[in-house]
Amino acid sequence: MSRRSHGRALNGWLVVDKTVGQTSTKIVNKIKWLLNARKAGHAGTLDPDATGILAIALGEATKTIPYLTNSNKTYHFTVHFGAATDTDDISGHKIKISNNRPTDAQLVKALNCFIGEIQQIPPKYSAVKINGIRAYKLSRKGEKNFKLKPRKLIIEKLDVIERVNSNSVRMKMVCGKGGYVRSIARDIGEKLGCFGHAAQIRRTSTGPFTLSDAISDDFILEENVTKIFEHIRPIQSTLDKLRQFDCQENEVNDIKNGTKVYVGGHNFKENSEVLTCFNNKPVAIGKVINNNFYPKRVFNFATR
Repeated sequence: MSRRSHGRALNGWLVVDKTVGQTSTKIVNKIKWLLNARKAGHAGTLDPDATGILAIALGEATKTIPYLTNSNKTYHFTVHFGAATDTDDISGHKIKISNNRPTDAQLVKALNCFIGEIQQIPPKYSAVKINGIRAYKLSRKGEKNFKLKPRKLIIEKLDVIERVNSNSVRMKMVCGKGGYVRSIARDIGEKLGCFGHAAQIRRTSTGPFTLSDAISDDFILEENVTKIFEHIRPIQSTLDKLRQFDCQENEVNDIKNGTKVYVGGHNFKENSEVLTCFNNKPVAIGKVINNNFYPKRVFNFATR
């Protein structure tokens, strides 16, 4: 028997520990089908060869995806020196080779150039669009002359975990929205004059989520629905940085209909973004103006 097309109204977050070889889209679609979920989406793709946290929003939680995509992410990865590849990782073909290898001191000095706000060019094998076409599709067709525009990226930390040998280093990076680990590995190699590419990329945190929150994608591929349901987290899991107040029962419908409510007793900053809940369930996200809460994102599910 086929599943109902409209799906089940599931709301919350599922944090998956993705393994090598799985695509983010495949995992999302598998979860949506398994749970018969009405709506599902992820908050930041992972390359097929990368592992780690893939945060998946279900139902009304999709309205909070921007709050997670704008949060910091932590990555552990390896940089191999001596060769640049067309994909900027170990899966690609070598396009530049060097016999130079950096000393530890040269490496540390180079890393300082990547801390703070930088301009990063995405890999040519990426989902960035060029005139409506994904860059990786152009690359697979053999087109080499297109250019990708640099993008702003904020890197808070870029540390050496272990100098494995003269050819490789294990690293950790904490960065903001839109960072490509493959580009960082490529650019470090360019900066050092020895070329480089990434391997063993693992996302270990996204916003408030860490690997301890995650369910292995083995349970998803094995269709262990019971285990999956045990790991669904509340919608407000990703809204930890928003100030919050509990509205009254007689205010719930007004808020859901877009009507302002008075919040003068909470001492919120003017124009601040705030979450309101009732019975520990989110009702809406909005802004405080002149001591009134104006709902902007309303969650459409029962709060009683």
